[in-house]
Amino acid sequence: MSTVKYGLAETGPRIEAFLAGVMAKAGFELTVRVASGAGVHPDFETPDLMVRLTGADVDLVLENKAELLLALEHLTLEALRIPAEDHSRICFDANDYRVLRVQELRMSAQSAAERVKKTGQAYFFNPMTSRERRILHLALREEKELRSESVGGGPFRQVCVLPLDAPMPPAPPPPVRQPDFVSRNKFGGPGGGRGGDRGPRGPRRDGDRGRGPRRDSRP
Repeated sequence: MSTVKYGLAETGPRIEAFLAGVMAKAGFELTVRVASGAGVHPDFETPDLMVRLTGADVDLVLENKAELLLALEHLTLEALRIPAEDHSRICFDANDYRVLRVQELRMSAQSAAERVKKTGQAYFFNPMTSRERRILHLALREEKELRSESVGGGPFRQVCVLPLDAPMPPAPPPPVRQPDFVSRNKFGGPGGGRGGDRGPRGPRRDGDRGRGPRRDSRP
C-alpha cells in the first residue's frame, strides 16, 4: 500500500483555488469537490486525491472522450508543479467517468486476451493515455500465455497484446488526420465560404463585380 503524498488538507485547497479561477475566466458552471482517493479502484488506481466535477456544464467536460476533463487535470497538475511521476496520485472525474472507464478497459483487455489466444495473432489497442495503458497492463498481469507491451511514441503510444514468446510485430502506422482548419465547400473541395477558394482577384473597379462587362438589359 503506497503512502499518501498529497494530503487532502494541504493540496485540496490549492486545487480548489486554482480551478475556481479557471472556471471563472472560462465561464464554466462547474462545482469542484476534492476528496480522498482511497478505495476508488484499488486494483488499478490508488490516487491520493480524487477531484470530482459536477454542475450544468458536466456534459461539456465529458465530450469527445472526456477531452476537457483530461485537459483540466493536466493543466492543474502542471500549475501546481506536481512532478510527472506523481500525476497518477491526483485523479479528476465527473459522473464516475473514470470508474466506468476502468471497467470498460478491463473488459477490453479480457476480450483481447481471448482473441490472441484463439488466433495466435498480436492485437493492438488504439492509442491511449499512460494511465489507461497502465490499466490494460494491470488487467493482463495474471495471464500466463500472453504479454503486453506499450509501443509507439507520443500521442500514438498504444498497448500490444501478443503470445508470450512471439516476436513483436511492427506497429500499425499512426492515423493521418486532415487539419481542422480545412473546410469543405458544397462540391467537396477545400475552401472557405460558399464558393471555396477562387484564387487571387485583380484590382476592383467601381461597379466591377468580376462578372465581365455589364450589359444594359433595359429595352
